[in-house]
Amino acid sequence: MPVLPGAEPYRHEGGEVGVLLCHGFTGTPQSLRPWAEHLAARGLTVSLPLLPGHGTRWQDLALTGWQDWYAEVDRELRALSERCTQVFVFGLSMGGALTLRLAAKHGDAISGIVLVNPFNKMRDPMAFALPVARHFVRSTKGVVSDIAKEGSEEVGYTRVPLHAAHSLRRFSRLVDAELPQVTQPLLLLHSPQDHVVAPADSARILGRVSSTDVTELLLEQSYHVATLDHDADRIFDESVSFVDRLASDAKDSREGTTAGG
Repeated sequence: MPVLPGAEPYRHEGGEVGVLLCHGFTGTPQSLRPWAEHLAARGLTVSLPLLPGHGTRWQDLALTGWQDWYAEVDRELRALSERCTQVFVFGLSMGGALTLRLAAKHGDAISGIVLVNPFNKMRDPMAFALPVARHFVRSTKGVVSDIAKEGSEEVGYTRVPLHAAHSLRRFSRLVDAELPQVTQPLLLLHSPQDHVVAPADSARILGRVSSTDVTELLLEQSYHVATLDHDADRIFDESVSFVDRLASDAKDSREGTTAGG
């Protein structure tokens, strides 16, 4: 199947500091493309993959599960780590959950993580029925373009396949159990008005990770897809400052070690 216009993956070869960006469930790289381009313009090496089953038609997503989505970002992280001296991971929504699992599994190989409206728990009362309902109902109505900014639209599916939703629910439980293993510096930005992911998800994540360098910022002017919304520039600038600070600290540490030894 051809990829939807705008949903193509994005890569940029820059300097020795790399950033992996992870998009959300039923979304595409389009939701993070302006962010990726902003990072690239600052000289960073950037990877923004298209997750399996996404960016074509919702029926393709029904044939995939969390193992496929996670394997894709894991491969991209390993490739970036071979190319760069430092790697950061950023994620939106389910991309935030993918980011957290990468952080839990890869430890010091990741220098820091940035989460925007990260997903933690499926709160729909009907979610408990997914194990059975997915065998009788193929899809349900999707949620795309939860954006306050007029004229801004997200490229994604208007239907959610229940098989994939069931896999996402299982993945969320796995990631929640692994949160205490997350120790990296964390920048978390979330919208008080989010019609897709509850603000309680961000609170849960902040309360369970083991990170000690933590910054929480509210995106008062944006809905769920904040990277395409009124607060987009703030997200971009804050994330660059976050990377610059940690990359500078690491460089000073390396230089200090070299000078001392």
